[in-house]
Amino acid sequence: MKVLVIYTTRFSYNPAEKNVPEVADITEGASFSNCLVAFIQVEQEDEEKDVLSREKKLVNHLKWTMRKNNCKKMVLHSFAHLSESKASLEFTKAVFDQAEKRLQNAGVETAQTPFGYFLDLDIQAPGFSLARIWAGL
Repeated sequence: MKVLVIYTTRFSYNPAEKNVPEVADITEGASFSNCLVAFIQVEQEDEEKDVLSREKKLVNHLKWTMRKNNCKKMVLHSFAHLSESKASLEFTKAVFDQAEKRLQNAGVETAQTPFGYFLDLDIQAPGFSLARIWAGL
């Protein structure tokens, strides 16, 4: 799994193109302020382990980035451009849903960008040391 977390003063998206036919139709975008955005790619080798072990590793990393940035808001964004290896859609979505549930149980305000869409993104991110954190998990 590859993860790039960016602290943003503003993050918004609008659905541009649906690329997974079986997902629900989404026409509305959303906007967030003062949040972390996690660009996550679940890889094929992650499927050798179970969903819960992968989401636990992901959530531990995300909680660490939240502590470092003193932030309790997290947007999860599926971003299949951090590696050539890709897990199945079903496995990836399960990791995202379980990670969101665990974060919410820890008191984190969460959101997910629409799964199965290319999105128009608007990102305002300040330039300080821990505003951008990359990890291979």
